[in-house]
Amino acid sequence: MELRQLEYFVAVAEEQSFSRAATRLHVVQSAVSAAIKTLERELGARLLDRNAKRVLLTDAGEALLPRARIALDAARDARDAVGEVSGGLRGTLRIGVLTSIRLIDLPALLGEFHRRHPGVLLRTSAAPSGTRGLITALTEHRLDLAFVAVSGPVAAGVRLIELASAPLHLVMPPGHPLAGRAVVPIAELDGLDFIDSPEGYGNRSVADRAFTAARVRRRVTIEISDIGTGVDHVRHGLGIALLPRFVVAGAEGVVTAEVSGADLRWPLSLAVPSDRSPGAATRAMIDLVRARVPG
Repeated sequence: MELRQLEYFVAVAEEQSFSRAATRLHVVQSAVSAAIKTLERELGARLLDRNAKRVLLTDAGEALLPRARIALDAARDARDAVGEVSGGLRGTLRIGVLTSIRLIDLPALLGEFHRRHPGVLLRTSAAPSGTRGLITALTEHRLDLAFVAVSGPVAAGVRLIELASAPLHLVMPPGHPLAGRAVVPIAELDGLDFIDSPEGYGNRSVADRAFTAARVRRRVTIEISDIGTGVDHVRHGLGIALLPRFVVAGAEGVVTAEVSGADLRWPLSLAVPSDRSPGAATRAMIDLVRARVPG
């Protein structure tokens, strides 16, 4: 049994696809298939059920997966220990990010990390389903850490390091009946049309939770994946929105108000795995975030 075979097996198990695993590993799909077949032959058991839609683990595969991860983590830790002594960290750090993350200066943070550890490749990615997708990718070990906006319970195997937060403000066109008021009770928003992010995004979860707690109806008539465009949608009369101050600051053609009677705090946290040992690069990023981000 070779580490390469275990690496390929874990990639297929996590991606549930030979083609996606090959893309992730930067090898051809035939190499992945051959390695898995050899591993199955050596172990005398089928590890994966293959069908047209996705690849699933057999009972033998389920038993092997956590042990394969432990073996790969041990090999990674050994490489990291040698690397730290002989010339610095190496490898790839997979970071999940939000489409709008202006509560912290992420480029500056990544730039500082790169200057300290130039041998580490930084690979950032967002999820179409926002924070929910990032948390899923983290639990499936497709990310090493992720910047997320979680307003409720977090998945098992994930730990949150709270970094910052911003209140969501009501944003309206100037002609709206509620415009001109500094504070609007959440009860007066009953039944109004809202522009918001899709379900799974952190800001949407904050708003949905607040309206449910207040027993106030809310209609989301337009969903947008980039919160930064929310002001433009409001300006053109497509509805009202709940947006953080950093999105609204300096915007023309809209007015804002605070919403009372609701917890509309949008939190930003660093999500890290709690069910496995993080590598040296992951630990270095966590330490840098703790040192550079107040909160």
